[in-house]
Amino acid sequence: MKKAFLVISMVLVLAMSIGGCATTGDLEELEAREKAMAAKADQAAMDAEEAKTAADEAIMKANEAIERAEEAEKRADERERIAAEKEKLAEEKAQAAEEKFQQSMKK
Repeated sequence: MKKAFLVISMVLVLAMSIGGCATTGDLEELEAREKAMAAKADQAAMDAEEAKTAADEAIMKANEAIERAEEAEKRADERERIAAEKEKLAEEKAQAAEEKFQQSMKK
């Protein structure tokens, strides 16, 4: 009985160990999956690099646009200051002309 049990146990252990081993087809399938995942990872890395490059270009363009806007604002402020000075000069001239007119009317 013990001998039969031992033989049956050994046959079962042998069957389990043979059944648990990977076949060449399994290994090839696993290698194919690994290559596919590596290719996907490489593609994802390339896509990420392209996205980073595009983002860097967008940042550079945005910074250039900001610089142009700041310069335009400076020019507008300068024009506004000049216009205010011209308006002040015109008011002073108008006031001087009004004073001359008033003086000529008194005579």
